[in-house]
Amino acid sequence: MGRFGAFWGLTGVILLIGSAVYRLTPLAIDAFSYTFIWYHWTALALIVLFMAYVEGYRAFQKAFSPRVAARARYLKDYPNALHAVLAPFFCMAYFHAPRRRKITSISVTLGIIILVVLVRRLPQPWRGIIDGGVVVGLAWGLISLMIFSVQALMPGTFKYSPEVPAE
Repeated sequence: MGRFGAFWGLTGVILLIGSAVYRLTPLAIDAFSYTFIWYHWTALALIVLFMAYVEGYRAFQKAFSPRVAARARYLKDYPNALHAVLAPFFCMAYFHAPRRRKITSISVTLGIIILVVLVRRLPQPWRGIIDGGVVVGLAWGLISLMIFSVQALMPGTFKYSPEVPAE
């Protein structure tokens, strides 16, 4: 049950992020079918660099990915049927987490949904420029999640906290 939960949790989160990369990449590429003026190129460079640092490095590599991997390891080490069935949600800290972490996880998700709705309303090439930055950040996050997942599931210590309530 523990191994299933860890595998299902990591697979679910990886598929969620991978699906976003898959769906956004064509929209980002489509932006290049438009004539770029210097300010489009400048915006693209700034947004890609910004999203790589803020989303990819700071949000994913330094916070989300190690926590998801640590929670998957927790599932493996402390099997629970409900946690295993809902493993992707468990790994993203939507439940069985301290109140502050749950609020943060849900708030970030709602914020992302609002931003997605707003960016969808932008015309090309602006939408593609922003989606290009998002794809870079998500791809960085996906790679970091895979690396942390392998590290977390290997024997030995994993120095990141799963942030579960004290029992």
